Formats: sequence, structure tokens, C-alpha cells
Amino acid sequence: MSSKQRIGMALAALLLLLIYFFPLWSISMEAPQYPEGIGMNITVNNIEGKSPHDLENINGLNHYIGMKPITPESIPELKIMPFIFGFLIVSGLAIAWRGNRKWILAWLGIFVLLAIAGLVDFYIWGYDYGHNLNPNAPIKVPGMTYQPPLIGSKQLLNINAISQPHIGFYIALLSMSVAGLIWWKTGNSKGAGKKQADNKKAAA
Repeated sequence: MSSKQRIGMALAALLLLLIYFFPLWSISMEAPQYPEGIGMNITVNNIEGKSPHDLENINGLNHYIGMKPITPESIPELKIMPFIFGFLIVSGLAIAWRGNRKWILAWLGIFVLLAIAGLVDFYIWGYDYGHNLNPNAPIKVPGMTYQPPLIGSKQLLNINAISQPHIGFYIALLSMSVAGLIWWKTGNSKGAGKKQADNKKAAA
């Protein structure tokens, strides 16, 4: 890897530092009783309301339909994710320092697998909250479940729930794209160097 390619890989790893400052995912709710809408953002280590009392209001709505309250302290994934991204940052910088092209592909593979695992876990989390309802809830609709969409919008009684990626998700995509570009360029430069060497041998 050239010096520029090493710097590019280091940049791909360091971009992930921004994930500690921006939400990864967002869930918004549009309801008649909240005309301005309410919502929550999922960060690398927390779930917080978009406005100061949004999470409290969401838990209030959930109580009436029998959903468990959303308490960030009880979600183990929020304790693990900071270390996962920390591992990706440190390992990415180590790869940039060593300049090994094969390890870039391994890093990307681990990153993609972790992203898929995160989305599957998010789906399971939503399924649990939306299906395991309190049978003594004030509002009971036979056959009704309240699982929020993984991505997109879904009508839940009189509430339209919208789930979508936030800034942190796109930062992660950018990091993967930069690393993928570096991996591709190192392959091209290696191939070009071999071709030049073969041409010199042929000319000799």
C-alpha cells in the first residue's frame, strides 16, 4: 500500500469516531394527540427522545397498549456497541499502519457481518416489544401487534411509526466505502506494477 492508501484506510477508521456523536437510527411517531410528532434516536450507547420529554411520552403511549417501557439501562446492546466500534477503529488503524491489503477485506467483512447482526438484533428487539404485551393493558385489540418497522413506515392504530437510518448510519456506510475503495485501488496498483515489470522483461 502506498502512503496515500494507508492514509485513506486510516481515514476510514477514524470516520467511525463521529458515530459517538451522532444517532445511528431514528424512530418517529405521528399521532393526533401529538400534532408536531414525537420520536426517539438510537445512539451508540443510548436511546433518547428527539425532544426533552419524547421518550417519556412514548412510554406513556406504550403503557396503554401493554408494551414494556423503553429503558436504555436494560438494553445490553447499548453497553456493547461502543466497544464494537472501538475495535473497528483500532483494527482499522492497525491495518493502515501495516499496509496489508488482505486485512482490509477481512476488516470490511467483519464490519458487514456486524452491521447485519445489528439490524437482525434491532428487528428482534422490535418484535419483542411489539408482540409481548401485558394482557392487563387498558387498550386491547384482539390480534393486534405493535412491532415498529425495521425501515419505512407502518400504521399502528392511530399512530404512524416511521423508522429510518440517521447520520451515524451513513457515516458507517461512508467508512466502509472509503475502505472498499482503498482495497480496490491497492489491487489495481499492484496489477499495474506487475504489468510494468512484465513489459520491462519482455523489452529486455
